[in-house]
Amino acid sequence: MSAISIENLHRNFKRRNGGLFRKSSREVCALRGINLEIEQGSLFGLLGPNGAGKTTTVKILTTLLLPSSGSVRIHGIDVAADPRQIRGQIGYAFGGDKGFYDRLSARDNLLFFADLYQLPLRDQRRRVDELLELVSLAERQADRVETYSRGMKQRLHIARSLLHNPSVIFLDEPTNGLDPVAARTIRAAVSQLREAGKTILLTTHYMFEAEELCDRLAVIDHGQILVEGTARDLATAAQSGIAARIETRGSNLALCEALTQLPAVIDASLEFLSDRELLTIRTSLTSSEEAEEVIKKCLENREEITLLHISLREPTLEDSYITLVSQGNIGTPV
Repeated sequence: MSAISIENLHRNFKRRNGGLFRKSSREVCALRGINLEIEQGSLFGLLGPNGAGKTTTVKILTTLLLPSSGSVRIHGIDVAADPRQIRGQIGYAFGGDKGFYDRLSARDNLLFFADLYQLPLRDQRRRVDELLELVSLAERQADRVETYSRGMKQRLHIARSLLHNPSVIFLDEPTNGLDPVAARTIRAAVSQLREAGKTILLTTHYMFEAEELCDRLAVIDHGQILVEGTARDLATAAQSGIAARIETRGSNLALCEALTQLPAVIDASLEFLSDRELLTIRTSLTSSEEAEEVIKKCLENREEITLLHISLREPTLEDSYITLVSQGNIGTPV
């Protein structure tokens, strides 16, 4: 059963041009016919570069923007037609340093927002205690929010979005700019929410995070969904194969250009180190033996190049993502 259903979603903006005395506007299409079905109880990742349409999509889903055309339904309820009912079923953690009363403690902030959510008084303290434990802030609950680090504030944002026990949660880059320890704490909290049966839509720029957490993923660019599915589906669509990291002496940019002409090579890049070069090649080959053979054959006839070391690895979600975005619209958007 779908918790979120998006059909042919479009969103246009008016953008002003010109100087102080001569102004004009042009229409910008931020979303170009998005279609998505997100299953109940799943953790869905929305990936894409800056300006791709991720935040616009989330704002429409959370009733902060109206669509220009198309329909969006959460649990069968039209978001545009009945935003008040939708707001009672969703939680949105937008992050950042704002959104709290800095001179109040974390606990007092959550109790204040619990009151705004009209939680019964008999349930407020219990609910706040549960959420402070979930986001690992119980020991610092009495401290003023102004003393909190960015990561602690981010965890508090997640706690606030869960006060009314929503069935659908939107997390917009929840670990952006955090140190590894803080980011791991947030990922653990997100995993617990998924285990509790919540439907979660996550936007992130961290591919390893998406690969670790998400059941299904979609890549959006220029307002269109390029591909949607599991990490393996994305790899198939991108034709991602074995990647090679090769340490050499004597490599140059001309070699990279020659490698990219090979049918099995997606792209090649060269990094100049102090005493050697690091050549990175992404191929469409699924066999490590075949990939190593192709690379060695290409290098063996170049006497000016000394091959120091070759390491091969299976394709990652990041490899697939970079290929999909660099290729742009790969066929018909889904």
